Amino acid sequence: MNCEVCYRHCNIREGGTGFCGVRTCKDGKIISTNYGKITAAALDPIEKKPLHMFMSGSMIFSIGSYGCNLRCPFCQNSDISWGREVKSFENRTQIITPEEIVAKAIELKSKGNVGIAFTYNEPLIGYEFVRDTARLAKEKDLVTVLVTNGTASEKVANEITPYIDAMNIDIKAFSGRFYKDLINGDFGMVKDFINSSVKSCHVELTNLIIPGENDSEDEVRELSKWIHFLEIKEGKKIPLHITRFFPTFHMTDRGATSVDKIYRLVEVASENLEYVFAGNV
Repeated sequence: MNCEVCYRHCNIREGGTGFCGVRTCKDGKIISTNYGKITAAALDPIEKKPLHMFMSGSMIFSIGSYGCNLRCPFCQNSDISWGREVKSFENRTQIITPEEIVAKAIELKSKGNVGIAFTYNEPLIGYEFVRDTARLAKEKDLVTVLVTNGTASEKVANEITPYIDAMNIDIKAFSGRFYKDLINGDFGMVKDFINSSVKSCHVELTNLIIPGENDSEDEVRELSKWIHFLEIKEGKKIPLHITRFFPTFHMTDRGATSVDKIYRLVEVASENLEYVFAGNV
């Protein structure tokens, strides 16, 4: 059976697993093995997602599972996203229901919580849990936030966007080469996902600047022009976060992005955008 979550369209045999490590075929149907299996949970400032222009100053109950459909060598959550450790989560995490997640979010209102954020790993490879939990959260007047790499099909977007209030979408670079050669992704699918998401909810974008890979002024300028076009088309502002890279995981062959470089690229993006923020500085 072919999985329809992302561009890979993995052909998954009965009992097998797709590229993401999460999608499987059971009784002739493609399902997720990580439904309700939470590996990380925290009450975070909403700015940590990062969202700077949506309910600023709020706290949000943030949850994550395991697995990912990209292979970023600079992954900051590799222990739950991809690698040898990920498969072991399948049998050592307990299932938590959407109802239990929502109940916990309501309980945390006393500590300033406004809702639920789906984050840490790639939430959309297990979109069914996101959909079911977010739908229930909206019934309880909770805010819903999605932090995603945007590598998801129109089908998945249509399933979840009616229940999401805000997203931070990680646009890794403004380059098809970067997506194909460095992270095993699909640039076109990410752009399409951003296009559709901007129509339905508040969207902020994050661009991690990696020395020697996506740090040219020309590339950031082209990215900001594209975002500005979307702003005009949809009649809304789309904040951009220009974020500093630190060596990690499989990418320790270069130093951290210089602070001066980040601030310069913020200036470049600001030629076209009103709201540009420097991250990790």
